Amino acid sequence: MDVISNAWMILASVIVATPPQMAVADAVPACTAPGTLPAGMADWATPEAIKAAATADDLEMANLLPGQAVKVRFAQTPAVTYPLRPAKPGGSVSYGGLLRLTVAAKGSYRVALDAPAWIDLVGESNAAVDSFAHGHGPACTTVRKMVDFALEPGVYTLEISANASPDGEVMVMRIP
Repeated sequence: MDVISNAWMILASVIVATPPQMAVADAVPACTAPGTLPAGMADWATPEAIKAAATADDLEMANLLPGQAVKVRFAQTPAVTYPLRPAKPGGSVSYGGLLRLTVAAKGSYRVALDAPAWIDLVGESNAAVDSFAHGHGPACTTVRKMVDFALEPGVYTLEISANASPDGEVMVMRIP
């Protein structure tokens, strides 16, 4: 065998012998214990089951209260009529829906999801409410996405779109 063939055989045996955990760096550290949820999220562990509305006319049956976690059953995207077209509506195989959020006091509110779905918030005048912060949930928890809004008292429509699953957990809480 020539020198090049020997070099390739040695390299191949090193690659095959390298344990998988050394071959690819882990992007997320392994969890050895459950993570800690932020203050005000204790209810995340015991969500109530509700069904998302598919149209604005059905919102009275899809109420979401600040501080209450809900396990939501979503509809397939083609069956949902959003008051405002979501920035990321999702395709025909995704899921989404509408939830009514009633806010009693002015303040900052956080919407938490257990999936990387898209969140839009619509005010009473059918105008989009701009968020002021986005982030991931705490490490080693089931919270995957958090979006913060400055809200006035009133009734809002929470639009969730582009969800990969027909079910998802949602919670809105007031934050300091």
